Amino acid sequence: MNNTKKLLNELTSLNDIDYQTDFYGWTQQQANLLRNKQFNLLDWENIAEEIEDMGRSEKRQLESRLEVLVMHLLKWQFQPNFRSRSWQLTIKEQRLRLEKLLKENPSLKSSLADILEKIYPLAVISAEKETGLSLFPETCPYQLREIFSCEFFPDEGF
Repeated sequence: MNNTKKLLNELTSLNDIDYQTDFYGWTQQQANLLRNKQFNLLDWENIAEEIEDMGRSEKRQLESRLEVLVMHLLKWQFQPNFRSRSWQLTIKEQRLRLEKLLKENPSLKSSLADILEKIYPLAVISAEKETGLSLFPETCPYQLREIFSCEFFPDEGF
């Protein structure tokens, strides 16, 4: 092993790498300890927190994509004269990205109804900002099956 690799191995194997001050170094150290089955040296509390954060990140991504999709469905429905290929492609893209995300994280499916209820007011605010309209329904007018259906594009008004 050359001197550089040896030095790097020594540095990442030090037990005093701090989670707060050198996150990257800490991650490399913890991965090295896991691979070498040195479980007694692991920073269990911070590892658990990072794993939870990874899960929250996936959920936030789902919320964000669903918000964008619903906002575009609202714009599509309530501004029929402004419908464009760009809006249509954004709707299609978000559906595909959501489908991929849910395929990779199937346990998030059980939260979809709650997430839709949570993001709908944000989607309305975004739609109002982009359209100047303030006539959107108080509750989401779309069913989850419609939102995720490639064939669904809402009709004008109500």
